[in-house]
Amino acid sequence: MAASPDQFRGQARLPHFAAPLRYDLRLRPDLAACTFTGAAAIAVAVSAPTRFLVLNAAELDVDRASIRFQDLAPTDVAQFEEDEILVIGFDRDLPLGEGVLTMDFTGTLNDQMRGFYRSKYLYNGESRNMAVTQFEAADARRCFPCWDDPAFKAKFKLTLEVPSDLVALSNMPVAKETVSGSIKTVYYEESPLMSTYLVAIVVGIFDYIESSTSEGTKVRVYTQVGKTNQGKFALDVAVKSLDLYKDYFATPYPLPKLDMIAIPDFSAGAMENYGLVTYRDTALLYDELLSSASNKQQVAITVAHELAHQWFGNLVTMEWWTHLWLNEGFASWVSYLAVESLFPEWNNWTQFLDETTSGLKLDALAESHPIEVEVNHASEIDAIFDSISYDKGASVIRMLQSYLGAERFQKALASYIKKYAYSNAKTEDLWAVLEEESGEPVKDLMTTWTKQQGYPVIYAKINGRDLELEQAQFLSDGSSGPGMWLVPVTSCCGSYDAQKKFLLKDKTDKINIEEFAASQSADGEKNQNIWIKLNINQTGFYRVKYDDELAAGLVNAIKAKKLSLMDKIGKDKKNLALLYTFSRFLTRCHILLAGIVEDSYALSVACKQTLTSLLRLLNAYNDESDYTVLSHVTSVCLSISKITVDATPDLNKDIKQLLINLLLPAAIKLGWDPKDGESHLDVMLRSLLLTALVRLGHNETINEGIRRFHIFFEDRKTSLLPPDTRKAAYLAVMRTVRTSSRSGYDALLKIYREASEPLEKSRILGSLSSSPDKDIVLEALNFMFTDEVRNQDSFYILGGISLEGREVAWTWLKENWDYVLKTWKSSSLISDFIKSIVPPFTSEEKATEVTEFFAGRIKPSFERALKQSLERVRISSRWIESIRSEPKLGQTVQELLQAKA
Repeated sequence: MAASPDQFRGQARLPHFAAPLRYDLRLRPDLAACTFTGAAAIAVAVSAPTRFLVLNAAELDVDRASIRFQDLAPTDVAQFEEDEILVIGFDRDLPLGEGVLTMDFTGTLNDQMRGFYRSKYLYNGESRNMAVTQFEAADARRCFPCWDDPAFKAKFKLTLEVPSDLVALSNMPVAKETVSGSIKTVYYEESPLMSTYLVAIVVGIFDYIESSTSEGTKVRVYTQVGKTNQGKFALDVAVKSLDLYKDYFATPYPLPKLDMIAIPDFSAGAMENYGLVTYRDTALLYDELLSSASNKQQVAITVAHELAHQWFGNLVTMEWWTHLWLNEGFASWVSYLAVESLFPEWNNWTQFLDETTSGLKLDALAESHPIEVEVNHASEIDAIFDSISYDKGASVIRMLQSYLGAERFQKALASYIKKYAYSNAKTEDLWAVLEEESGEPVKDLMTTWTKQQGYPVIYAKINGRDLELEQAQFLSDGSSGPGMWLVPVTSCCGSYDAQKKFLLKDKTDKINIEEFAASQSADGEKNQNIWIKLNINQTGFYRVKYDDELAAGLVNAIKAKKLSLMDKIGKDKKNLALLYTFSRFLTRCHILLAGIVEDSYALSVACKQTLTSLLRLLNAYNDESDYTVLSHVTSVCLSISKITVDATPDLNKDIKQLLINLLLPAAIKLGWDPKDGESHLDVMLRSLLLTALVRLGHNETINEGIRRFHIFFEDRKTSLLPPDTRKAAYLAVMRTVRTSSRSGYDALLKIYREASEPLEKSRILGSLSSSPDKDIVLEALNFMFTDEVRNQDSFYILGGISLEGREVAWTWLKENWDYVLKTWKSSSLISDFIKSIVPPFTSEEKATEVTEFFAGRIKPSFERALKQSLERVRISSRWIESIRSEPKLGQTVQELLQAKA
């Protein structure tokens, strides 16, 4: 072996000739000076001849004189910051077997929301620091020298020295505490085997509330002093989720306790640290008076997601970040399973279409990536915490579960958890267990979905007695990629009771309709009313393009079936079986209708279908009142409104009016004021529709929002503007703000400064940049640079930028890029700037300008986000050209407007 430490530079992963078995860590944070000191004693197993130990360390000052391996002092110590490694060399080969590596080190409690960092909070009106860790993906190395790779699992024994008046939390329960003057030393129990990215420490002043699972596991929610009542909802969800997962995975919760804590400065939504889950305030806390219905739902989903990780991720951990989706895709999917069980009235599985749609949109880009993506450097890891790992990952899991059957799937997952508990697994390991349990060719099937990017669109057409299918890779730029998939197709013909599952293995296939349409008579339908639906309940990760005959048959069948069932219910309102049938039918219809809208929109963006036909389709939804359907319709409407500003400016006003006409009936029915006994989904729908109508420029909604805002400004306790409708009112106010009449902006800033709740602050921040006045947009962007806005909250302002403000935002970004890069260092936060400011443009010229600006400035942490944003600009440019060439667009818009009149 070469004698120089340089041989270990530039490697994707650490060498395996030595591995940690146990860490004994002692840390002392100084919250005033924002520094910390530490000492590590690491039991290391040396398995091959070497005179080097190579581990990770970053932004740490390691005391070289303190380093020992057993009684050996090193002859070489090299710290390579660009590789984030510490190489310790000795004058002889180390003895094989176990030895102990010891060293002392110091570091900074940084303000970057990664590693060991500081977060500001108010206690008795005074600003104080708390110490917090955030180690995923590769930032434990910023707190202590370690083998910072998920495959190097070890046991951890922590000791913290902290001021005696503070609460100090870690993954495990406290074993003992000693006090010496103003400092207390807290010793924690040793952890089971776990990866470094799951180690957690939080030190500050907190209150807590607690409960217990059916097995007696103590669960606590920690909050800032005086806010424990806002933790009750999350605590209830947590206790019930742990009980549910224990049964579902057939494995008990692995640790003796679970703590959840709200952190004021937090770059992600939440982090699943083993036994000590950290959350952004808004992802954990729920207040009946201050939180909206969508906030409540998001808290439930987030808690269920993080607790699913205690099994999928923490107990069984991916072998390397290439398999990140095993953590995130599964936690996303299981969280919906849990919330559907806890809150069936929320129709959570119908809302899962949001996840699928998000994944489909990103994966239709040429600059997407496979679910399993090669990671060659720590700086690349954060960029794959995206909609592919989470939403596509969750969607292909749901697709596989739907194909294999829920019972077989659950049994196989339980076997997988048992087999790989306290160790690491790769994607192939999961497929092997599922294949063994199900007898299906899971590996061959799923490899086509995880190792290649993209997904197919399936073209379906009737030819005589055959249903002909053809798959092609779907790309938003209109091209057709080379991808081919084994597609688990679910289909029904004439009845949901006549279902057929099959694998589409080739580019084309055909099915004899009569083979599985015979049982349709069970529904009492006639042969000439045959309808065919592919991708039942939208559980497949693919799009479907029906020919005109099939598309018409599907829509007509839905209407006929709905009328028939409503007629029967009208005659027999107490028939519970009939009511249940109708409820199930409506759920399927809502998923189907939402899916049709999303597929048609995607085909229009890809110039495979005209905007004219998309508008005709949308017009058919004018009597719709379901939340799931209208959430997708609304999203499509807002996208059309934006693209036509550039594509057909002379038609934009009429198109907006058409879209307003579409959403207005449901909005009028719901009104601004909540009603006694209304459903959770109707509460969310009211907010959705009012906000959309404001964005579309509906004057009556804007004026009513402003009226209610003025009353609220004078009396914050008024019932006229509850949390669910505040966003719509705030946006309405900002639509009328100009440099010459800025009272609305100043009023919102006053509320922001007086608000103590992060939810209310985030609502206001998301509105400030939505003014049509460019100078106001600029002022809102610069407000982000003040100490009044936490760095984690920048994306609220970025996400609200008005279309009129996009040019000034781009100029602002160029002028401030160096400062932005220095201040927002995490990949997700820096990517927010690019993903918010670049994609609203719609010309090749602007894409070229952005490309030229970033030439020579690109870093791995945001390179993928930049490429995807530029591709979106070019897709919009192409779509605009297509829209301009549609001969009947103007005529169709007028026809639809007149029909409504």
